[in-house]
Order: sequence, then structure tokens, then C-alpha cells
Amino acid sequence: MSATSDAVTTYTAGRRALGLPVRPVVVSGASAARFAERVAMRRRIARHKAYVAGAVVVLLGALAWLLLLSPVLALEASRVQVTGAGTVVDVADVQAVVDEVDGTPLPRLDTIGLRDRVLEVPGVRQAKVSRIWPHGLVVALVSREPVAAVPEEAPPATPAPGADLRDLPRGGFTLLDTEGFGVGWTAQAPEGLPVVSVPVGEGSERTLTAVLTILQALPPELAAEVSSIEAATQDTVRMGLRDGRSVVWGSAGDAALKIRVLQTLRGAAPDAGEYDVSAPTLPITR
Repeated sequence: MSATSDAVTTYTAGRRALGLPVRPVVVSGASAARFAERVAMRRRIARHKAYVAGAVVVLLGALAWLLLLSPVLALEASRVQVTGAGTVVDVADVQAVVDEVDGTPLPRLDTIGLRDRVLEVPGVRQAKVSRIWPHGLVVALVSREPVAAVPEEAPPATPAPGADLRDLPRGGFTLLDTEGFGVGWTAQAPEGLPVVSVPVGEGSERTLTAVLTILQALPPELAAEVSSIEAATQDTVRMGLRDGRSVVWGSAGDAALKIRVLQTLRGAAPDAGEYDVSAPTLPITR
């Protein structure tokens, strides 16, 4: 059977399979050759498309394996960088969290979930986890740095019968950050941190918040001079400076104006023992 006959047979069978009417095909030698050539070309195109589709599937499978399953882009815990630990966060604790996902391919690594676990490490205030291709991570921390020390009640000389010694107050000082979170403890007043004295009981949270807000508002050079802060209420904050002078600050409001007025008073009256900026438009020196 000739190529022309094959082509005609294929054409006829195709129309019958589609339920289309089949008319007698009358072709000359030249037209039959062209018809056979078109049919052969369609077959070649169909085979080419099948080869391309198969190659794409194989390529995508290999790429998925390379990125998501192979060790080519796997995390290596030794290449993790931890920044911003400050004086509170134990880098070993952060590294221990990262070690749990050691060997995970970076494209498959859940950086949000890893960040949430890092936030559970004591002393961590904020965290950001970024991939460093092909095998590393950067864990950028914002630590809860202490800004004040609050004295604790000393333990009784003789514990009550049956008392759990672990529940007894230790004395010493609890270290607080700017948000009032306890970030540590020390037996002695820490050098460089002001000692805060506020009443215990109803309203003490607001008083402590006012003190911490004031400390956060102070410029670093002034904050470094503060040795103690005491307040009976949130509106009666008083600071002791390391040179022996004192500052009556009042409430946490108008902090920027009070800072400017205090700096002016200290320059104008360097021998004064007390600067009262609780009413910053009517400051007083004593």
C-alpha cells in the first residue's frame, strides 16, 4: 500500500471516529503527495510535543528534588550567624533551637516557625530569621536589655515550717527591661543601672510603667548619670544622680521639654543640689 493510501485511510478513519460524514476522496498524484506530507508532518509535530512534555516533566522533577530533598541546599548549623544577643540572651540557647532544623533544605525551611521558637528563648524581645544561600542563616535578635534594678524583699531569717525554699524571696535585685519584663537577677546592685523604688500594691504597675517610660525617654548620656529612681505615685517620680544631686521629675509627660529644661538648669546653676522640672515651664533649683 502506498503512502498516499495510508494517508487517505488515516483521514477517513479519523472522520468516522468523530462521527463526521466521509466523502469519497479523489486526489491526483501531486495532491496526494502533498496530503501525505502534511499527515507525516502532523505526526512528527505530535511526537516532538510528546518528547518536549516528557523532558519538562523530568526536568521539573529533578529540580524539585534538588531544591526540596537533596543536601545541595541543606542548612548547616555551623554556618548560622546570631547577632544582637546583647548581655542577656545566651547564644547557645538560640543555637540549640536552630540545631533542631539542621540539614533541612533552605527552600523548605519554615523561617516564620523558626523565628517563633527563637522568641521563646529567655531575653529575646524580637527576632528575624533570614536565609543565606546556599547553607546558612542569619538570626537577628533584639534583646531585652536591663534598664533598671528593683530590690526584692529579703528572705526571713527562719523559714516557716514546711515552706518550700524555692518559693522564698531571694533578696537581691530583679533586672527589668523597658517594658517591665524581668530579664535577670543579681545579688548586688548592678553597676550602671539605676535602682528603682516603687510601692508594692494597687497602682504599683502604673508607677513602675511611668518610671520605665521616663528612663526610655532620657538621652543615653543623661540616663548613664541616674543612680536611683523613686516614686510614690506615677506623678511623683524623683531621680538621684551619681554626682549626689537630685531631679524632681514628676509625671512621665512632657519628657522632651523636661530634658531640655534640665540641661539648661544644670548649665546655669551647676552648684544646685536639686533641680525641679515637674512643671517644666516653671522650673526650680534648690
